[in-house]
Amino acid sequence: MQFIEKKRILLFGLPWTFTRYTIKDDMITIDSGFLNKEENDCYMYKVQDVRLKLSFLERIMGLGTIECFTGDSTNPTLQLTHIKNSKVVKDFILQASEEARRKRRTLNTLDISADGSEELIDQ
Repeated sequence: MQFIEKKRILLFGLPWTFTRYTIKDDMITIDSGFLNKEENDCYMYKVQDVRLKLSFLERIMGLGTIECFTGDSTNPTLQLTHIKNSKVVKDFILQASEEARRKRRTLNTLDISADGSEELIDQ
């Protein structure tokens, strides 16, 4: 399964931006820019938690913003901003990330050291 969504402007929910989100079973890709292009990828097994935010205007326009908290060093928080079907996409990301971790046999644990600082260990 795959979702391809475009970032939309909040006014009327029209896709007039140059940002496209591609969500596959194994990867999330964010393509942005018109003259200067940027592509950001994150493997699905690195997604640790997902949050759905719906502002008042987003709810009126049928949009939502998804925040993916990752263990990725380049972008620890991915935001899929103003997309349609945000609840369905969020649920898909949660299930796909759990399945990807299961396939890779990856375990996320919290290391509590003696000095009281907490670090996330990805095994």
